[in-house]
Amino acid sequence: MIDLITGSLLMGWTTLVEYLAEHVVTCLIPAFFIAGGIAALIQKEAILKYFSPDAKKSVAYGLASVSGTVLAVCSCTILPMFAGLFKRGSGIGPATTFLYAGPAINILAIVYTAKVLGFDLGLARAIFAIILAIVIGLIMAVLFSSHDAETKKKMAAMPQAPAGQQAERPRWVIPLFFIFLIGILITGTAQIDWMIKFPIIYALTLGVAYILIYFFERDEVTEWGWETWDLTKKIFPILLIGTFALGMLAFFLPPETFQPFFGTNSIESTLLASFIGTILYMPTLLEVPVIGTTFGYTSGMMAQGPALALLLSGPSVSLPSLLVISRIMGMKKTLVYAVLVIIFSALAGFAYGLIMG
Repeated sequence: MIDLITGSLLMGWTTLVEYLAEHVVTCLIPAFFIAGGIAALIQKEAILKYFSPDAKKSVAYGLASVSGTVLAVCSCTILPMFAGLFKRGSGIGPATTFLYAGPAINILAIVYTAKVLGFDLGLARAIFAIILAIVIGLIMAVLFSSHDAETKKKMAAMPQAPAGQQAERPRWVIPLFFIFLIGILITGTAQIDWMIKFPIIYALTLGVAYILIYFFERDEVTEWGWETWDLTKKIFPILLIGTFALGMLAFFLPPETFQPFFGTNSIESTLLASFIGTILYMPTLLEVPVIGTTFGYTSGMMAQGPALALLLSGPSVSLPSLLVISRIMGMKKTLVYAVLVIIFSALAGFAYGLIMG
C-alpha cells in the first residue's frame, strides 16, 4: 500500500515538473501577460453592443465567435456575461455563439494546446471552435426564432453602454503593444538557440517598456498588472494541482487503459470523447494535460480525432455549466445546445482525424 502511494506521488511530481520545466517560462508567463492586457485594454462594450437580434449577422456572429480572445479566458467568466447578454436582449444566436466560443478559443488555451499537444492540433482547435460556434449559434437562432421576435420588442428600452472617452494616444499604440507581447511569446517558444532567442526577447521587452512609459497612464499599467495577476492566481494553482493529480491518476490508470476507446479516429471514438468532454468539468488549461497525459495523446495512445473532439466540447460545456445555463435560458434550449455541442464536436474531430490520418 505504501509503495502504491509513494509511486503515485512520485508519478504526480514527475509529471508536474516536466510540464513546468517545458511550458511555463516560455509559454504560460507571456500568455498570461497577453491575456491580462486584453482584459485591461480592450473595450468590452464595443463588442457587446453588436449582439442584438437586429444586428447584421456577419458582424454579430463574427464578433461573437472570436470574442473569447477579448472578453474571457474561462467558462466561469463567460457564464455571468452570457446571462447579462441574454437578459439585456441579445439575439439567441450571437449569445450562444459567444457562450461556446468564449472558453474554446481563449488565448491561453490555444497557445498552451499548440505548445504541449502540437501546432496542428492547436490551430485546428482555434479554427473549428470558430466554425462550430457560428454554426451552433445559427441553428439555435433558427430553432428558437420566437425568442428573437420577443426580444426585438425590448431593444428600445435596453440601457446603452456608456460611451468611452476618445483615446488621446495614436491608434497604432495598442496594436503594436500586443505585437510586441506576441513576438515575445513566439520567440520564447521557438526551437532556436538561446543566444539568438535572448537578444530578440530583450529588444521586444524594451519595446513594451517604451510604450508603457510614453503612451500609457499609470492607472492603465496598474490595471494590466492586476488583470494579469488575477488571471494567474485563478488559473495557475488549479493547473498545478490538476497536473499533479493527473500524474497520480496515470499511475493507476495508464494511457493504455483508454486506447481501446480513443485510439482510433472512428466516429464512435470522437462521439464518446465529445460526450465525456460535455459532462466533465475541466478548469481552464487543464484539458491539455488531461488529453496529453491521462488519455495518452502525447504517447500515441489517443488518436487525433478524439483529442480534438474533447478539446472542442470539454472547455465550453460541462454538467455544472449546463445547470447554470438552464436557469438562464430554460431547460429546452439548454438541452438542444448541449446536443449540438456533442454532435458537432464529434463531427469536427472525425473530419480532422480523416484529414490528418
